[in-house]
Amino acid sequence: MDLKAVIFDFDGIILDTETPWFAAYADVFREEGVELPLEVWANGIGTSFEHDPIFDLLAEGTGRDVDVAAIRRRAFDRYKKLTESLSVLPGVEALLSDAKRLGLKVGLASSSDRAWVEGFLRKYGLLGHFEAISTMEDVERVKPAPDLYLRTLRLLGVDAREAFAIEDSLHGLNAALAAGLRCVVVPNPVTKHLPFSGEALRLSSLADMPLETLIARLGAVGEA
Repeated sequence: MDLKAVIFDFDGIILDTETPWFAAYADVFREEGVELPLEVWANGIGTSFEHDPIFDLLAEGTGRDVDVAAIRRRAFDRYKKLTESLSVLPGVEALLSDAKRLGLKVGLASSSDRAWVEGFLRKYGLLGHFEAISTMEDVERVKPAPDLYLRTLRLLGVDAREAFAIEDSLHGLNAALAAGLRCVVVPNPVTKHLPFSGEALRLSSLADMPLETLIARLGAVGEA
């Protein structure tokens, strides 16, 4: 079956917001005298932003109750400074342009909130590329549940067999697979160690492969 659509994740795929989030929290934890292991943080990547286990770790490390709201405010202040100079990740704009040229529908499925996603897309002039956007407000369950992808497929009017997803996290990959999609995985610095399994294709960057080649590779996977 010919591919008719591509559905992007947002955080870590269009912009690397994941690395500065970890750096911001790791800095705040370090000020409290506790190291934040990447593997603990990574368990929450691609799903909600609550990251409750990290606050349990902080409480255990400090031996006192944690003011979660205060820690989040401090981390967000660091994060804002770290993201002032973010750039769209390599290959994203070319892939979006090529998708339009080839007549592919383009969607986005993110566990983040709509204001976050659309705010960044507007800032970088990318919002108009997306025909359907699904965020955490639109579903009862975020990734790794398939709901975000299933909603985006409905909005695009395509079958899962006619589309593929682009993800950077294990939760995202599992959500895409559960929705019946083929999935291209492009890990970022905070997800590259995760135990990915079942992806149709893994790239180090979206700039690694022209869209036509990528589609051909995915088509071969679908026919296997």
